[in-house]
Amino acid sequence: MFNDRAKIVVRSGRGGDGHVSFRREKYVPNGGPDGGDGGNGGSVYLEIDEGMNTLADYRHVRKYKAEDGEDGGKKRCRGKNGNDLILKMPEGTVVKEATSSKVITDLSGDNRKFLLLAGGHGGKGNQHYATSTMQAPKYAQPGGEAKELELVLELKLLADAGLVGLPNVGKSTFLTKVSNARPEIANYHFTTINPHLGMVNVEGIEPFVIADIPGLIEGASEGAGLGHEFLRHIERTRVLIHILDASGLEGRDPVEDFYTINKELENYNPDIAKKKLVIAANKTDCIYDDGSENPLDRIKKEFEPKGIKVFPICALSGEGIRELLLEVRNILDETAEEKTVFEQEFFPEYMMAPSDEPYTVRFDEDNNEYVIEGPRIEKMLGYTNLDSEKGFMFFQSFLKDNMIIDDLLALGIEEGDIVRIYDLTFEYYK
Repeated sequence: MFNDRAKIVVRSGRGGDGHVSFRREKYVPNGGPDGGDGGNGGSVYLEIDEGMNTLADYRHVRKYKAEDGEDGGKKRCRGKNGNDLILKMPEGTVVKEATSSKVITDLSGDNRKFLLLAGGHGGKGNQHYATSTMQAPKYAQPGGEAKELELVLELKLLADAGLVGLPNVGKSTFLTKVSNARPEIANYHFTTINPHLGMVNVEGIEPFVIADIPGLIEGASEGAGLGHEFLRHIERTRVLIHILDASGLEGRDPVEDFYTINKELENYNPDIAKKKLVIAANKTDCIYDDGSENPLDRIKKEFEPKGIKVFPICALSGEGIRELLLEVRNILDETAEEKTVFEQEFFPEYMMAPSDEPYTVRFDEDNNEYVIEGPRIEKMLGYTNLDSEKGFMFFQSFLKDNMIIDDLLALGIEEGDIVRIYDLTFEYYK
């Protein structure tokens, strides 16, 4: 079973209720309030586990809940805090809110542990509500409510290089030859079901991680087969090794095969098609001179003028592989290691909060600018990275979705006018 995607429901712990009680001891028949506070509910954390490489565990258990806080007790006894829930996940897991498909967090790089849902606060006992005029309060604060989220987990492999190509072109054989990975190998047109990572460790070549992306088929970018599940693994790689069956023994045209796969990559994510690329023309041991054009020459003639290097190899015997790996290593050394990180788009603590928090939109005549203020706006600024293009676009969508743009238009804003949001200023454009 393919275990790089799962859907689960998580829930933080509810805060314990504050207690209502009064001191009752011998000789103190009318003591003051002594109700204790409730304990805080447990929070939900997501944490990288270096020993995990699939999401298989989350296919069997789908609901996870942190512990509720205990209610307060008599004699100012505070309820016990609920235990936190820590969900372990493999590095490279992207966590999304199920309904909107917006990214909550990307567990990779420096992001090793993430607070997903804070537990509810414990309610205050009646001891806190005594005043000079209300010396025997008979009420206490209820505990804060739990929060629940449905999540989609997607594992995107972290590899330097990715093997792509149609089924049965020899990717798994290649990976076995150059690394310690041991994928299943068979003469089927759709063999690899799970992506495999291997460390290339060849003498004289600095090691790097390579991923065997399962065989793609035409229509993969539209979800055919397991297309979306497989294509997402290519997003983090820095260089692609496109393996072609140069022999053509199965009646396929290797040049057409290349364009078929490249089209799927581009349709899924245009950035993938722009990655550095080399071609491994495999199964050269099966090319026979029958007087017709050598398929290897045809491949080189088609792609080398476009700047794509072609390496004849035989994955079974290992012939030509070293030269290919040297070229891949050189590309990696020349390519800055800019790891793809999926930025946060969904902020649980904000988006699950009450939506009736106030904000104001007004025109400041003294400074000739439009001013947007309010706790709802201030919180959103705190959650959003405006230095990134994606974060800035997300904030603009927030302003539009909350009718703030409509409010500006109603005040008569025009292109080029200045908008100030606390210490940030922008020019307005439609």
